[in-house]
Amino acid sequence: MNNPSPHLEVRRFEERLRHHQKQLEHSMLAAAEQGRQEVAEDTLDVADQAVFSYQKEMIFSQGTEGHSQLTLVRLALERLQDGTFGECLHCGQTIGEKRLEALPWTPYCIECQEKIEAGQIEDVVRAA
Repeated sequence: MNNPSPHLEVRRFEERLRHHQKQLEHSMLAAAEQGRQEVAEDTLDVADQAVFSYQKEMIFSQGTEGHSQLTLVRLALERLQDGTFGECLHCGQTIGEKRLEALPWTPYCIECQEKIEAGQIEDVVRAA
């Protein structure tokens, strides 16, 4: 990243990423605990069973999404360590500063992200 003070920028991004990592880990643990809570399903009526099933599905979905985002955060921290943070994994161009401010874990520049979402190029991070 081309910055007047790259060391301070890297440190600031690292702090944000580590904070987000802790939040994700905490919420995933809470979701896992909530998912482990057992309810005697045979005592529930049909409507309660439907609500219970929906809640379990939501918890599972949140855990899956949390795991994906946690992986992105960990990979961003690795890129900070190896000096490639802020470089698009697909094209190698510098990721825009505003994009990194909004999504410091992003592995792609906006152009490549749009191509991934349009199915024009493969998401190498998700494929791994």
